Amino acid sequence: MHDDELLTVPEAMARLKIGRSALYDLLRTRRLASLTIGRARRIPAHALDDYIQSHLEEAAR
Repeated sequence: MHDDELLTVPEAMARLKIGRSALYDLLRTRRLASLTIGRARRIPAHALDDYIQSHLEEAAR
């Protein structure tokens, strides 16, 4: 996956293996970055990588 790739909500849900409401909670609380293009919400692939990495670092503490 390219770092500059923009994922749809269903693609981000599948990658994180979480439900729609859980993903929207991450977006709402700004723990996961996203952008809106018109009415479409897109999540940069690097934002998912950053989110996963931060949780791995937290778990290692």
